[in-house]
Amino acid sequence: RCKNLSVSFWNSYWMLPSDVCGMNCFWEAAFRYDYMKTHPSEKMHLAVVACGERLEETVTMLRSAIIFSIKPLHFHIFAEDQLHESFKDILEEFPYEGKVNYTIYPITFPSESAAEWKKLFKPCASQRLFLPLILKNVDSLLYVDTDILFLRPVDDIWSFLGKFNSTQIAAMAPEHEEPRIGWYNRFARHPYYGVTGINSGVMLMNMTRIRRKYFKNDMTPVRLQWGEILMPLLKKYKLNITWGDQDLLNIMFFHNPESLYVFPCQWNYRPDHCIYGSNCKAAEEEGIFILHGNRGVYHDDKQPTFRAVYEAIKNYSFGDDLVHSLLQPLEQELQKTTHTYCGRVYKVFIKQLTKSVRDLYARRSKGT
Repeated sequence: RCKNLSVSFWNSYWMLPSDVCGMNCFWEAAFRYDYMKTHPSEKMHLAVVACGERLEETVTMLRSAIIFSIKPLHFHIFAEDQLHESFKDILEEFPYEGKVNYTIYPITFPSESAAEWKKLFKPCASQRLFLPLILKNVDSLLYVDTDILFLRPVDDIWSFLGKFNSTQIAAMAPEHEEPRIGWYNRFARHPYYGVTGINSGVMLMNMTRIRRKYFKNDMTPVRLQWGEILMPLLKKYKLNITWGDQDLLNIMFFHNPESLYVFPCQWNYRPDHCIYGSNCKAAEEEGIFILHGNRGVYHDDKQPTFRAVYEAIKNYSFGDDLVHSLLQPLEQELQKTTHTYCGRVYKVFIKQLTKSVRDLYARRSKGT
């Protein structure tokens, strides 16, 4: 199917290699089709936590989710009170009525320890730990940081829920691919998952399983549920953790490794994957699926490759031609970044995005 699309549709619209995705594309598309066929009306739930100066960044992330996604989306936006009206005003202007719904929530932590949780790492970041306890009627959820950009449909990462085995409750990507530059394996003063730890900026959760599970831990021989384990973990490790809630998740999955599904790196591609030389082989082969602009790289000049993608999606107007209004201007900007390590591999930043645009137009041509 991928090859046929690139020959019969895309090459007549914009000249590209006919075999962009190869057999990996075929098998991923086959699995995605099978999952969507058995979950035809399923709504995808996406959560984000926005505090401080994160309004524009969050809106850009939501825009990227809307552009390519197929099934309906429900956004769960946790934000400081002063941001609520701004979010409502912007979201009400979004197109695709019926495809996108949203709920805006206040920032809330357990009353007896709210101040402690709120100041952990970045403001409000630890809110994500309490999502299974707050969104009690949501079965599954994709949590993302505000600095995430989707370069392919949310449907595709959502379909990983169907790949979980009977013990897995969540999915995340490794913190590093290259141990020589890893944080956890060189500096951590607490347990962490796997060889290099995990990054919680993109976290897919079966929340029903999370709420039901009893977790092994190093505080008591008795297994504890999600709501019972968070505060004891914080009390034990608060002087030893650097990255706040992400460190707590690493500790939890160190003791319960069977509960984690690990994404390949192109589902959470960060500056560390290219600023010291390219080290995400999956992205080199297939392109970046989800871009994570941590370290503030969307807003400074340190990593112009990341900033170019962010600016392109931020400035894209819904309904405009994606090739001439998004892809072509973006590729021109990316070609200006080849003086940086990430710029030298700029094609990985546009490879999957190009395929996503092609697939979107193919669906439209079929009226689906």
